[in-house]
Amino acid sequence: MKKVAIIMGSDSDLPVAEKAVTVLKEFEIPYEVHVYSAHRTPDEARDFTLNAEANGFGVIISIAGMAAHLGGVIAASTTLPVIGVPCKSSVLDGMDALLSTVMMPSGIPVATVAIGGGANAALLAAEMLALSDGELSQKLKAKRESDKKKVLEKDAAVQEKLG
Repeated sequence: MKKVAIIMGSDSDLPVAEKAVTVLKEFEIPYEVHVYSAHRTPDEARDFTLNAEANGFGVIISIAGMAAHLGGVIAASTTLPVIGVPCKSSVLDGMDALLSTVMMPSGIPVATVAIGGGANAALLAAEMLALSDGELSQKLKAKRESDKKKVLEKDAAVQEKLG
């Protein structure tokens, strides 16, 4: 199975990365987590990305706040799918990161999930990998069914309580 790379712009993004790691572990998807800044370590970010496919990666998750150029820097150096996760900051509550991540120029796409959406980024990465992995696809379908069952159980409990 291909690996998922999780690249954070700063170690302050770790709580969001941990959400992604939890999901990847649940699905037994191999991963690596690194800190590479688009602005302070652009050469290292580019080197990692240029070699990502040859090193067995199938998807890259980029987690960054504020200017959030990391996703675009990564996407510019690979044709692997890149999923951007904007992070909340103390200044604009993550809207700056969201707009920086989602507003990529034509030809350099970065799929974007919600601000702080590490879990959804990992699920999207799993769905991408599942296109060529039947076992992973079945695990994702089972999770959807489990999630559905939990919601219906909650509905039944509310119906019983409130009539």
